[in-house]
Formats: sequence, C-alpha cells, structure tokens
Amino acid sequence: MSRICYFLSGFLLFGMILPAQLKAEKLVVTSDFEGGSAQVTEIDQRKRAITIRPAGDPQFGWPCWWYFQVTGITPGEEISVTVDASDLKQANGRKFSAIWALPNQAAFSTNQKEWQQTPLGIRNKETCQWKVKIDANNVWFAWGPPFIPTDAQELVKELSKKHAHATAFELCKTRAGRAVPALSVIQAKHEKDAQRMVIWVQARQHAWESGGSWVGRGFIKWAVSDDPQAVSLREKADIYFVPIMDIDNVATGNGGKSQVPHDHNRDWTKTSRWNSVKSAMQYLKEFDQAKRLVLFVDLHNPGANSKLPFFYVAPPELSTKRGGQLQAAFIAACRREMKTPFRLSKSTPSTGPKYDKRWKAISSNWVRSETHEYVVGITLETCWNTPHSTTAGYMAVGKQLGRGITRYLENDPRKSHDFD
Repeated sequence: MSRICYFLSGFLLFGMILPAQLKAEKLVVTSDFEGGSAQVTEIDQRKRAITIRPAGDPQFGWPCWWYFQVTGITPGEEISVTVDASDLKQANGRKFSAIWALPNQAAFSTNQKEWQQTPLGIRNKETCQWKVKIDANNVWFAWGPPFIPTDAQELVKELSKKHAHATAFELCKTRAGRAVPALSVIQAKHEKDAQRMVIWVQARQHAWESGGSWVGRGFIKWAVSDDPQAVSLREKADIYFVPIMDIDNVATGNGGKSQVPHDHNRDWTKTSRWNSVKSAMQYLKEFDQAKRLVLFVDLHNPGANSKLPFFYVAPPELSTKRGGQLQAAFIAACRREMKTPFRLSKSTPSTGPKYDKRWKAISSNWVRSETHEYVVGITLETCWNTPHSTTAGYMAVGKQLGRGITRYLENDPRKSHDFD
C-alpha cells in the first residue's frame, strides 16, 4: 500500500513540475497574407523562440520589411522573436546593411488593427531579439506598424461614406492589376470654382516605409474633420490624397526602394513605367496648367539614425529666389505646428546631383522642374526608429502637417508677397 502511495505522490509531483512548454501548443509562423514577409530559420518550441529572416526579393526593392503571424500561443506567455539580417543582399548581389531591417522596437498586434511597440530589442551584430508577453492565442509581428492595400481601401471608403466633401476614387490600376485607392476632398459649394488652390499629398513610393502611410492617415483624417483649421483649409483648397503609391510591393511584402530597374521615386519622367506615377503626373500637370496647384508633399521614412522629422528641399539647381522664399515660408509654418511628440528638425538636406544619379526623376524635383514657380514640391521624412514612431506618433505628425499647410496658405502663394 505504501508503495502505491509513493508511486502516486511521485506521479503527481512530476505532473506539477512538468515544463509548461510540453503542455503548450506548437508555435506556427505564417506570412502568406497581404503584406506578409518572413523566412523561418528556426522555431525552438521548448524555449518558445522564433528566428526569421526578411523574405523580400531584392529585385523588388530593399529586403528590409518583415511581417508575420504566430499561432499556438498560450495567453500570458512570453515569446522571443529574433530577426536575422546577416545574409541580406541588394539586387546587384552586394551585401545589404542589417540596420534597415532591425528597429530598436518592433511592432506587434493581436488583431492587426491596434499596433504596439515591443520592449527594446537586444542587438547582436546583425540580429535583434525582442521578448514580448502575449495575452492572446495569436499575434502578428512586423518591422513597423503595417499599412497594407486593404487599409488604404478601407480608409478612403470610410471617409468618403462619412463626409460629404470626401470622395474615394481610383488613381489607376497597377501593372499587376491592383487598384490604387485615393481620396479627393472638395466642398460641394466650390466644385465649379476653377480658381481654387490644389494640394496633393501622397505616401509610400517606397513600399517598406509604412510610417509614411500612417502620417498620411493622420493628415487626411484631420483634413476632413470639424477642426476649425481643417474647415479653413477646405474653404481655400481642394485636397488630393494617395495613401499608397507602390501598391504591388506593399501587397507582396517587398521593399520597393531601389527595385529593378528603378523605384517609383526615381520614375518621374516622360517614359515612366509605374502607372501610379504616370497618373499622378497627369493630375498634377492638369492642375498646374489651370494655375491651381500650389503644394505637393511626398511622405517617406528616412534612415535608422534619424530621430526627428525633416524636409528634403529643392536643390540649388532647381531653386529660384521666389521658390526658395515660398519653400522657407512653408517649412516655417510647419515648424510652428510640429512640436510633440516630435519637433521638426532644422536640418533641410536637398536631393540634388550628389544625392542620386536619377535626382531629376525624384517626384518633388519633377514638381519643381515642371510646374509654376509658386508651387512648393517637398518631401517629408518622418523618423521610424524612436519610441514615438507608433501609429499615434505618426498620425500626430500628419495632423500637424495639415495645420502647417493651413497656416502657410493664409496667403495665396500664387500672388506676389513681400518676404523681407
């Protein structure tokens, strides 16, 4: 009898100390969804640790974007995610710097809608590990908060349905047949006013720069709102917004930047190959010919070491006295609005011949070259590698950009002004 009791006691004790990992479901990683990108190199079920590599094809841009789902989680357990960027290559076969693929804090979500930052990761040369406690059965991890074609379509549809002055439209179909959603914001009472100013804001010419779309989301949601400054802007100008220019690479989880033969933001020429660029150029030409276009803003994310948003400005080769004055006035207006969580950097680099051999084919430079002198064409770079590089932080920048635009357009830039 005593032997039986001893056996039962030992069995129960073993059950109590049985490692939780042996009871847990198997972790499974998938990335076969819109925007997904991950090559699994290892899943340690005992340690609940996952290692992946970004899976983008270098022919379709920098392979720095990654985005995947993990299932089989026991709610409340800690999951370890490591991204190995040691073997990434550029399209020409040269080594690709790991820094672009390894944010200090990655993004995660349990519903693909509300995105949070992980704790700070642990860097080890060309890898980074993040440990996160997950209170759900599944989770999505990403380089940064994703904004995919479905998000773009839902955004313009939602705003068009909710606001009478907002109208969703299709900019074009891509080479792969995908729709490029866009939104116009025009007050009904001004629809036939051929003198109204036009502003054009677009994002994601480089697919991996997801923060640009979130800045754009913040801008356009503010622009259609009842905020007095937004109402004032709509009284003066028609607004055109494109949340994702490179829809195909965003959809397939590729980086887009420096794709072969060149990316969207090196394609603003008479022989453009990308349909979204061709369509945008056509709209902008028509608005400029009607002397309506006054502002073009292209939204991007910069390098990993940038800690403040900044503008790329007109290179001296494309700058005139009046154009430079208007550009400076626009930046000054934005600086008065961009305070928190980021202040606008005083740095204003230019995109001239030393920046890129295809510098004339950059969107903002094309605008400066092909439109009236009073049109400001500019690129806003919003930093992605900071504790404030969240959906809320990005959207705050977008809202403040809108307020800066309103402040700038208090005076019609098409008319002569004394800037002294």
